[in-house]
Amino acid sequence: MSEYVQPPFGNFTDVRPALEVGDELADPVADALKNWDARDAAEAVLYVDTDPDKADTAVFCEAYAVPPELSANCVVVAAKRGGETTLAACLALATTRVDVNKAVRTHLGARKASFAAMDTAVEQTGMEYGGITPVGLPAAWPLLIDGAVTAAPYVLVGSGRRRGKLILPGWALARLPGATVLPGLAG
Repeated sequence: MSEYVQPPFGNFTDVRPALEVGDELADPVADALKNWDARDAAEAVLYVDTDPDKADTAVFCEAYAVPPELSANCVVVAAKRGGETTLAACLALATTRVDVNKAVRTHLGARKASFAAMDTAVEQTGMEYGGITPVGLPAAWPLLIDGAVTAAPYVLVGSGRRRGKLILPGWALARLPGATVLPGLAG
């Protein structure tokens, strides 16, 4: 086990560089971190071990003293046009809601957009529901990130599992493969 690392926020007892804890992460997340071209971004990611029973945002923020404005949720959306469905991910601060009906639909050129079914999101990402993260999403997926997320000094996101979370600088999220920063994605 490596030496304790001080997190930028929160009350966590086990904090380590995410690159050192591949076994604690969902496989796609561990692979994405290991192979991320932006090495400085990958090296800036921290893993915090947490209770999976406290994974839901409001409970988590209270239990671990995490400001909700520094917690981000990754949601999977299904955009439909002409019989074709495109899956994409959206990342927004926990204090906001993704504008699926206008911002997402318009950006993806879809006729209709909605949140993807839980089974679809889990199967397609290889991650657990309640732990889906923008790190390690399928390569073909667009990743839409609200501008407030990348403007934050640090943000907490899922680890691909309900147990554990990742903390990383907002700027690092903008360097994920397939990422597009959209001001006004959430409000």
